[in-house]
Amino acid sequence: MSAAATALLVDPTNELFLSMASVWEIAIKVGLKKLTLSSFYVSFMTKAITAYGLRVLPIRFEDCVEYETLPFPLLKHRDPFDRMLITHAKLNGLSIVGNDLDFDAYGVIRLW
Repeated sequence: MSAAATALLVDPTNELFLSMASVWEIAIKVGLKKLTLSSFYVSFMTKAITAYGLRVLPIRFEDCVEYETLPFPLLKHRDPFDRMLITHAKLNGLSIVGNDLDFDAYGVIRLW
């Protein structure tokens, strides 16, 4: 991660958001044993959300409506969790912190 993105994340004046899609994807990966956390899932997520002051974005009906209209400009980019991150960013005017260049095709601001 770039120094600029790190600085934005640790700046206490910036509000940080976490998509419920990420919360769900982490739960799936932990359950499938594809991801190991330093503590039980519920403890890990609760501590992270609290410690970083994250605001969790729910997946609403309006998000699903927008999600359904997203184009598929890249064959690779059919990951439903990534597409919900894009939807949340677009509907809420948020930037995405990540290194996936495919996000750029959707016109969202990506920090890395």
